Parts: sequence; C-alpha cells; structure tokens
Amino acid sequence: MSAESQVRADDRAHVFHSWSAQGLIDPLPVAGALGSHFWDYSGRRYLDFSSQLVNINIGHQHPRLIAAIQEQAAKLATIAPAFANDKRGEAARMIAEIAPADLNKVFFTNGGAEANENAIRMARLHTGRHKVLSTYRSYHGSTATAITATGDPRRWPNEPVAIGVVHFWGPYPYRSPFHSGSPEQETQRALQHLRDTIVFEGPATIAAILIETVVGTNGILVPPPGYLAGVRAICDEFGIVFIADEVMAGFGRCGEWFAVDRWGVAPDLITFAKGVNSGYLPLGGVVISDEIAETFRERPFPGGLTYSGHPLACASAVASMQIFKEEGIVEHARSLGDDIIGPSLAAMREKHPSIGEVRGLGVFWAIELVTDRSTREPLVPFNAAGPAAAPMNAVAAACKDRGLWPFVHFNRLHVVPPCTITAEELREGLAILDEALTTADTFYTG
Repeated sequence: MSAESQVRADDRAHVFHSWSAQGLIDPLPVAGALGSHFWDYSGRRYLDFSSQLVNINIGHQHPRLIAAIQEQAAKLATIAPAFANDKRGEAARMIAEIAPADLNKVFFTNGGAEANENAIRMARLHTGRHKVLSTYRSYHGSTATAITATGDPRRWPNEPVAIGVVHFWGPYPYRSPFHSGSPEQETQRALQHLRDTIVFEGPATIAAILIETVVGTNGILVPPPGYLAGVRAICDEFGIVFIADEVMAGFGRCGEWFAVDRWGVAPDLITFAKGVNSGYLPLGGVVISDEIAETFRERPFPGGLTYSGHPLACASAVASMQIFKEEGIVEHARSLGDDIIGPSLAAMREKHPSIGEVRGLGVFWAIELVTDRSTREPLVPFNAAGPAAAPMNAVAAACKDRGLWPFVHFNRLHVVPPCTITAEELREGLAILDEALTTADTFYTG
C-alpha cells in the first residue's frame, strides 16, 4: 500500500471529522507544506488562499518558528499551569505590550472557543449579570456558551445548550438590515438597534456584548465608521463588558496587531487564537483589562485548563511575535491589502458581473457573488447545501483545478492568504481567482 493510500485508509477508518457527515467527505491527503503552499502525495501544489482555517498567518513551516518549538521541547516540554514559567510569562508580557490601553493580563486557553467561553465567564462574574449579546452574523466557537453566542447556522443543531444569550443585527452596509443608504447611516441605525435591544432586554441583566471586530467566516464585514466607538460608548453607559473576538482578525490579519487598533478602540476583553502562533500548536487566550483582573485579585477565578499556558505553545507564540516584528509582517499584510488585493479585487468587480461587492483590509477580504447586481440576489441561497450549493462548488473546483485552494462560505470567496505571502505569489493567486470567476459569471442572470 502506498503512503497516500495508507493515510487515506487510516483517515476513513478511524478519524471522525468536525462539522461533517462522515460518509460524505473525502479529505485530501496532504504530504507537506512550505510558505504559502501545500501539496498532496502526487506532488500537486496548491497556493493556500485560505491559510487553512485563516490561521497560518506566518505561513507554513517557518524555520525559525519550528526551531523555537524544537528548542523548547528539549528544554521543558510541559509544566502545570500553577507554576511560573519563562515562556508563559514572556508570551503574556509580549501580548500585553501590543494590546491597547490597560489590557495587561492574559489567561491562556487551547483555542478560540475556550477563549470566548472564559471571557464570557469573566464578564458575568465581574458584573454579576448573566446575559450576553452577540450578532447573528458571527461565529465564536463550538463549546457550549460559545456556540450559543454564535449566530450562524452551526448553532441550530446544537440548541438548546446554554442560556442567557440574545442575538442582534450588526452592521452590513451591502445587505443592510436597517435599509440604510450610506455607511454612516448604517452606523447610526445599527447603534440605535443595539441600544433598543439593550433597553428591552434590561441593561441591568446584560453582562457583555461580544462581537468580532471584523466579522470573519460570516462575511468579512468591516465595521462602518464610528460603529466600534459607538459600541464602546454604549457599554460604558450601561456598565456592560465589551468583548472583542479577535480569534480570526488579530495578529496581522487586518494589517494590525489587533484589529481594534485600526479604529482606536479599547475593549475590556480581547479573545485571540489562530494567528498568535499560526496554529503550530494549540493556543488561544483572553487579554484582560486591569479593572476586570482586579475582580479576581482576592476572589478565585472559577475556571482553568490542564494545558493553559502550555510551554511549547507559549514558546511558539514568543517566537512568532518576534518574527512578526523583525520581518515586518504586520506592515507587509497592511501594504498587501492597500496596494495589491484591494485594487485587484476592485478591477475584477468591473470585469465580472457576478461580483456584487468586494470588501476587506490587510489580508482579510471577501468577494460577494450574486446572480443579479440590481437585486443583489446571492449566487447561492443562505446556508445552501446539496444541489443548491452547486454554483459555489463549481467556482471552488475551478480554483482547485488551477492550483489555488480557496476559502468558500455561502455565496462568498474569501481572500485570506498567509500574511507572509509574497507580492508575486499574491498576484498569481489573484490571477487564478480572476479566471475562476468566469465560472461564477455563467450563473449570472441579471
């Protein structure tokens, strides 16, 4: 049996995959990866325009990051969370140094879902309230409270799980739930809607507002001018904790260390994972304001994880942040968005009638596909599956046939390559997207 056949046989016989009907999937066996590419056992290479799950910010197999993990494994592979550890402390200090305002402490988790779970726990204990507000177009993780806070359809089959979560509509100028005529009007109406929701839910019952700074999987929705500042003001007015979910948007993805920096807003808690060490080891966490940390100075925090602040994971985070600084990766991501992705996607929209809108920043962009620009009818229905999803499946196949691995969600292609991708590789990938979009155009009826 060949190596590929063995990998495929073991996977199909024994691996239970997430978010999948096990008998309806055929995972691609991957033999290796480097930089912006990965390849299968036949040697076929794919330009990774998905960064796997939008987490390989530093690229695949960065040699300095691999070396740091190997060095730490030889020194101290693991130690319990109750002990002080050099890499754990250094990682926390470095994260606090790049965080805004007075967010000076870090609680480490194994990923983004656990980060949001514990941030909500902190907010509830800090305020003595129980409700959490989050948006319909959101994903916050698959653990109990995180999936309840999630707005997208992955929540539906998990219900009922947790209590005390109320969903509201966030801003989305292209498909405004408020029938707004401009980004500024969208901000005003979205904030009024949030305020109305708070008033009718009872401000004294609401512990936190949890929002993705830039909505990720559910559309790469960049907040319109003034929205985040308005959320901050509303939270201050009603004594509500502002939690910014930066699991996907943070650590260079938006051309900033944290996406909130783009708008000069300081939340009370920031959750992170993915780009902190590009998923080389499981790691996430919560960056905590001094005020909330003070709540637990003499009151025990009733939460913990066996692998919280794992030395190998923290060593990889330290090395990753050092590499980011020395190689100018955050600045590189910002310039790629400003100078290449944004202009290229705008040109594609002029060429392809199936493109309704392009939006994004840094290396975090969405191409929204439609069958009719005037009505903005999506290329496929919301949460399409089976035959209804065929048009987007065809677009994805057109990308893969040309050696590009795309990120596809509902009626959108997301342009989310590693933050380290070269300008040449990026232009190559965008040219493939341009070709693949001719497939989308065949479904245009407007």
